Amino acid sequence: MTHPTFQRRTNGHPYAKIIERYYEACNTGNTDLFLETLHPDMTHYYVDAKPTVGRDTLMARWQKGHDLLKAFWTMDHILIQDNEAVIEWSMVWTPPDTKKEEILRGTEWYIFEGDKILEVRSFHNNHRRAAPANRELQGYDYEGRGYPPQP
Repeated sequence: MTHPTFQRRTNGHPYAKIIERYYEACNTGNTDLFLETLHPDMTHYYVDAKPTVGRDTLMARWQKGHDLLKAFWTMDHILIQDNEAVIEWSMVWTPPDTKKEEILRGTEWYIFEGDKILEVRSFHNNHRRAAPANRELQGYDYEGRGYPPQP
């Protein structure tokens, strides 16, 4: 069986460039890049944590997490339609308990308002936080957005 050679695909679209700048902000803690890329009223949803509401709150979270986890994100692939983008990402990080580098992979769905990120929905399976509650975004109004309701 042959495997395709990986080629990082980001396609040059303005939304791809905004996400790359946002990841640069996450990787460096650069306040100016957060301000440049994030809508002030944005929300970031997670499968393993409550949502972060507001650009300033998210900026503080990532700046703190950057120092603690020594995390570095890359955008590996992107698809764009209308004002939405979905990416595959990789994160190299160092869990504080093992102090050994690991890689975590996932996908994020973005909604843009103009040239700012208004919403991020982050999906990944971190074995350190495995729990039935972590199978969907916490605090996300699935039913209100037209998804099937929980049984």
